[in-house]
Amino acid sequence: MNRFLVFFMLLAAIAMANAAAQSTNAAELSFLFTRQSGSASNQFAVWIEDAQGRYVKTLYATRYTVNGGWKQRETSIPLWVKKSNLAGMTKAQVDSLTGATPRTGIITYRWDGTDSRNTALPPGNYVIYLEATLRWANQVLYSAPIRLGQGPATPEVKTEYTGDPGAEREMINTVVVKTLR
Repeated sequence: MNRFLVFFMLLAAIAMANAAAQSTNAAELSFLFTRQSGSASNQFAVWIEDAQGRYVKTLYATRYTVNGGWKQRETSIPLWVKKSNLAGMTKAQVDSLTGATPRTGIITYRWDGTDSRNTALPPGNYVIYLEATLRWANQVLYSAPIRLGQGPATPEVKTEYTGDPGAEREMINTVVVKTLR
């Protein structure tokens, strides 16, 4: 009987945590990441823009690019580097959005509906992007519309390749975007 009660309480706690996460998160982007061997790969960034194409916030960018790799390798997530104005960021700003390149597996990034200053944004149309450098100048850009404030939805994700993705095409796969509120 005690095991059943503990199991039930655990399920209830998980359900409450998921409900709380969904109420504070506006959108999420998930994908299967397969880490590639060798250099000039495994670089990606996830960010939000408004409907007019203005940068709003970065959810994640790989450490190599953020910490100056974009200067040595101009093909390392170049669209994000430009849109985010990485060159104009302070060290504190850079540190707040980066991390080590993840391990192979399913990765999820969540947006809380705020801008880069953590100010809540009004309901409206936004776009979530995932840009990746597959190998050297071979890139992929995923994008999906987010309609903040219009309820849960799973928008279509658009995919654009630049160069020859070759075998590295599997680096990022099965991209899913969900609007949560």
